[in-house]
Amino acid sequence: MGVFDATVQFTNRDGEVGRDVEATVDTGAAYSALPSEFLASIGVTPVQSRSFEMADGRVVSMDMGEAVVKVNGFAATTIVLFGSNDVKPLLGAHALEGLGVTADPVHGRLVEARLHYHGS
Repeated sequence: MGVFDATVQFTNRDGEVGRDVEATVDTGAAYSALPSEFLASIGVTPVQSRSFEMADGRVVSMDMGEAVVKVNGFAATTIVLFGSNDVKPLLGAHALEGLGVTADPVHGRLVEARLHYHGS
């Protein structure tokens, strides 16, 4: 697992409104999580709620939506969780996979991943 901070941009799905954030890159987290107020400010709305087990064992219901994440010239639509307004932004594995980047925790950066395709 790799954990470090990186500057990334999140926009609404139309790419009309976006803002940079300093997010903790956590390859052990499935989804990205951002403060609800931040997501609302860029025009991201919840599309469903799901239950999540927290690291301390609690189960909480969280709203989910879709946003575009951009880093190092790459962009991808990703699932985002609406966290409390004091939550530190988190960039999870789903976003990393979609972007085609991987974590280099030794140097604390995101780098282009070697992508594989197993089709014909």
